[in-house]
Amino acid sequence: MAGPIEIDVETYAAWRDEKRAHTLLDVREGWEHDTVAIAGDVNIPMSSVPNRISEISKDQPVVVMCHHGGRSRQVMQWLRQQGYDAINLEGGIDAWSREIDSSLPRY
Repeated sequence: MAGPIEIDVETYAAWRDEKRAHTLLDVREGWEHDTVAIAGDVNIPMSSVPNRISEISKDQPVVVMCHHGGRSRQVMQWLRQQGYDAINLEGGIDAWSREIDSSLPRY
């Protein structure tokens, strides 16, 4: 699979500002997503991704995120094996709320 396997939150913020086509896949559990989320994401908990893969488009890059980046890295690697252009968001929602949008709560 071509392209980067990880991007930092600053690069991802630039993607959003540029309105670059992508899917933001949040693989955190529902309670985590209810606590804090990035607008426009698709929430499919990590354990549900294999059964719900049809909900994830292959037509554009998939940026995968979780709380700190561990679960999303595993899902990113699995999606790449399935032929997706998947990229891990380094630091996850925690880095996003620390470095990009401090109005978002941390947990």
